[in-house]
Amino acid sequence: MSEQPDALASALDRLIAERQADRLPSVAAAVVRKGELVWSGAVGTADYDEGRAATAGTQYRVGSITKTFTATAIMQLRDAGRLELDDRLDRHLDGIANGTPTIRRLLSHLSGLQREAGEMFVDGSSPTEDELIASMQSVELVLPPAEAHHYSNLAFALLGQVVARVSGERYTDYVDERIIRPLGLTRTTWTPSAPAAQGYLVDEFARTVWREPNLDLGATSAAGQLWSTPEDLGRWATFLARGADGVLDASTLEQMCFPQVMYFPDRWVLAWGLGLMLVNEEGVIYAGHGGAMAGHLSGVYVDRKTEIGAAAVTNSGSRGDMDMTAIQLAAKTAELWPEPIEEWRPEDDPGAARALLGHWWSEGSEFVFWWEGGTLKARVVGAPPGRGETTFERDGDGWRAAAGRERGERLRVDGDRLIWAGYEFTRAQQPFPGGGQTAA
Repeated sequence: MSEQPDALASALDRLIAERQADRLPSVAAAVVRKGELVWSGAVGTADYDEGRAATAGTQYRVGSITKTFTATAIMQLRDAGRLELDDRLDRHLDGIANGTPTIRRLLSHLSGLQREAGEMFVDGSSPTEDELIASMQSVELVLPPAEAHHYSNLAFALLGQVVARVSGERYTDYVDERIIRPLGLTRTTWTPSAPAAQGYLVDEFARTVWREPNLDLGATSAAGQLWSTPEDLGRWATFLARGADGVLDASTLEQMCFPQVMYFPDRWVLAWGLGLMLVNEEGVIYAGHGGAMAGHLSGVYVDRKTEIGAAAVTNSGSRGDMDMTAIQLAAKTAELWPEPIEEWRPEDDPGAARALLGHWWSEGSEFVFWWEGGTLKARVVGAPPGRGETTFERDGDGWRAAAGRERGERLRVDGDRLIWAGYEFTRAQQPFPGGGQTAA
């Protein structure tokens, strides 16, 4: 790994100082790079009554970042064969009313369910598990399933119940034992553990602050109960980038990061995967989630390609965009600490694959096949960057597209031509079979 630039810490310190100066009690943050904590910092006050300064080890409530833990639990159970993503909710919550939404749709906010479990954020009450299940008798489906994205805390509360019913454990116990402890997240808990930040609401005009309450979410804990620190969230960002043995494989994280729905169908700026938010910021896709609870805002995001991620938190319930703060911290790190340029070296001989290299034609379009990184690759000539490229892996006596265009489709050699995804590839341009006459 290249040496950290001297200017990096100063730039990151200044970024969070600018955020805190814009009327936030405190801002704390951390940055990770390829599994290492490379910076953490904090500015401001964690508790005005105690006169206690914030640190990167101070706990903050992280709200809906909890949903990424819930989604991880669901995917663990899927990988273990205990459930399928396209199971209906009522398959696992027997007898529940309006249990037609699938687990996949619940994870990606495509269920159409109303946003909240009743009016707990109006009257300050939290439902018990029995009350949550009973409330489904009168739940409103505000949209038809899969019509459009509609954020639902109720959906994730129900997913927490699925985790409990399928595993036979309390939801919080399951997440503690199977996710939090194995990853060493020692400062991630369901209730505040000192030192913890007091949440505030900043008066927009008087510039004073009100103390905010800590609402226990009860049976809806799976939607937003957790407390954590920037440094713990940095470790979580690394997990979201690469997975972890015994918790979740990288291949499953890749599935979670596959977009299920666009937030704005006409602009690719924000999408949802399976429990993860996917933010497109200047062409870089950051996976993670934001969080908001009374007196607290948070965000944790990672670029899975570079494994540069960041977490940012504040003890203000308004004004602080911690999603974008975390992304800007990660982007600044990538800018000031770019990947080293590797020296080019000759590839190992491709062997029999050498006969496949060079130019081919299919459907009137030109393709080029080449050997790189010990495997076969192909792209459509003239395609825009990031489109039209394929990486293959060996499959018996042929090849199979492992990533990119026509992923999953088999490529086989048939004499002097290739057959890929049901199409013929030839060395010279030619029409489809049955054609061949030159037009007048």
